[in-house]
Amino acid sequence: MAFSTHKQHQYLPNLYGATAAPPPTPSAQPNHHNATTGAAVDALSKLLHRLPPTLSLPKRRSSPSAATSPPTISLSDPNLNHLLLSSASELGFFQLTNHDIPSQLANSAETEALSLFELARDQKESCFPKNWPLGFDVDDEEEDGDGKGESFCLDAACSTESTDLSLSSLREFTRALEKLGLKIIDTLANAVGFENPIGEDPTRFCSLMWISEGLNGDRDKPSGGFYPYVIGLQYQIRSQQYSLLKDSGSVSATPQVDSIMVTLGDIAQVWSNGKLNKVRGRPVASLGDGNNSRCISMSLLVTLPIDSRVTPLLPNVIDEGDIGIGDEDESQVCGNKDEQEKRLFNSFSFEDYAWRVYHESYFFKDPLDRYRV
Repeated sequence: MAFSTHKQHQYLPNLYGATAAPPPTPSAQPNHHNATTGAAVDALSKLLHRLPPTLSLPKRRSSPSAATSPPTISLSDPNLNHLLLSSASELGFFQLTNHDIPSQLANSAETEALSLFELARDQKESCFPKNWPLGFDVDDEEEDGDGKGESFCLDAACSTESTDLSLSSLREFTRALEKLGLKIIDTLANAVGFENPIGEDPTRFCSLMWISEGLNGDRDKPSGGFYPYVIGLQYQIRSQQYSLLKDSGSVSATPQVDSIMVTLGDIAQVWSNGKLNKVRGRPVASLGDGNNSRCISMSLLVTLPIDSRVTPLLPNVIDEGDIGIGDEDESQVCGNKDEQEKRLFNSFSFEDYAWRVYHESYFFKDPLDRYRV
């Protein structure tokens, strides 16, 4: 994997929405085609009217299952490696206890984060960097001024363009979560069996603090869109339910107060060649049906510099396409295949993938499918 110092980008050009040629006008079509189309429409209409009245179309997403408590893992457990690997491979998320992040720091960080949503709209747009994905964002369909659908994406230093904003607690909280996240990644890499590609080298990773607020958190898409990551961390300040989007559908989880919910992202799944399960996007905080209170999510994402390439990292993974005629002795190749496993993912540009998953919806289709071998 190639890495270089994380560089700030302006919004990338939309390379994936080329305008197609307009369809022919109806007047240009033969009459028999119009007659056939009309007959088909009439037949379909009759069929729909004959369906049972109780039949309904499927919803965009299945309703989350009853909330469960994520597997609990203590950093002081002597079987930490085994427990991390088990939870990460089976579910893709767990809750961490006995960490060293004080609850007072988390509460102070939340207070500062909430104050950002009280800023005037022009301040929200001018006080933060505009280097995608950093900065202030609001869903196009939610620009009604009530704060629903708004989000802030900050770097690890919680940088702003204003000297009037004091985010010292949020900055300290972000750094503490980042340090913990790097430790978890290193432990997982050792448990799965690949060399940690980032370590603590700041040029090989970057951290994003994603703060979003909304009513009930009952949203089909998290504020600010999806963004690929290795792991995500969310401190549980109070008893609060989260909705997580898995490949199998939505699940609900309620971590213990003062625990940290850890989710494995798509990059971790590729690195492990599919051995680790994943959560799509960031968990969405919810206060439950019928509760009109506002809720906030503070998600620390440990991710990659924009110019990285993503590829499976297990040393015993081979790509059969890399072996050409005459490259190796046939018996030796066969012997290696007995001990090695096939690569499940092709390598890909992190920048292209991040842009795609941020701007497109992936509720029914795994965005990694296009990179599977």
